[in-house]
Amino acid sequence: MVTVRDLQEQAGETPITMLTAYDASTARIVDEAGIDVILVGDSVGNTALGYETTLPVTVDEMASHVGAVARAVDEAMVVADMPFLSYGVDEAESVRNAGRMLKDEGAHAVKLESGPHTVALTRKLVQLGIPVLAHLGLTPQHVNRLGGYPRQGTTQEAAETILELAREHEDAGAFALVLEHVPSNLAAEVTDALEIPTIGIGAGPDCDGQVLVFNDAVGLTEWSPSFSKQFGDVRGEMTSAVDAYVSAVESGAFPADEHSHEQADLDELY
Repeated sequence: MVTVRDLQEQAGETPITMLTAYDASTARIVDEAGIDVILVGDSVGNTALGYETTLPVTVDEMASHVGAVARAVDEAMVVADMPFLSYGVDEAESVRNAGRMLKDEGAHAVKLESGPHTVALTRKLVQLGIPVLAHLGLTPQHVNRLGGYPRQGTTQEAAETILELAREHEDAGAFALVLEHVPSNLAAEVTDALEIPTIGIGAGPDCDGQVLVFNDAVGLTEWSPSFSKQFGDVRGEMTSAVDAYVSAVESGAFPADEHSHEQADLDELY
């Protein structure tokens, strides 16, 4: 199994690969492909639960999906994304929610959308044995404050704040840092300044690894962010398969003889 130490030793040598997954079937596919880290993202709200944002996702919903993924995975590190308001309000409640993902659901670490308010919490969680993946730049749980999902760190002051917060979370014990939707030169500078690995999403090529939402990467969605890439057309394949099924049922071609079984001694039923 991939461990925190493995990732930290890998940084700067071999790019770290991370994808999201939200269910056992997908997690098996991702794990068998050799992905280093599977993030059970709160993006499950948009991708699987029908919410417009990640904000409505509950701790119970996240726990259910984290457990499903963890039970299906043999090698990858499983990281549980902590949903909106599950942390940062009360320390004891934050610890209980994060601990649940490891103790009850089988995750190996948690991810926090980070800021000044998560430095002390990161330190506390790490002290208790809960590895923390920090997350700076665009933090989707702040969609209402940001007014959408704009690129972050585009001014000198904002860039310096991100760099300082990155250092503070490293000092607090975070084992790695996600940088989302920031200028590539800022991501390169943060990567160079830290000992822990950086994992980028919309942050350019100089991070120690990359992460994408599974649905975007395989082409399951009609739309994906400009910084993403579709490496397949799963939506098209699924559409073709469903269309073929409907046609086969309506035409009588399915089920065929090979899909059915007759029991000879049932002929006398009335």
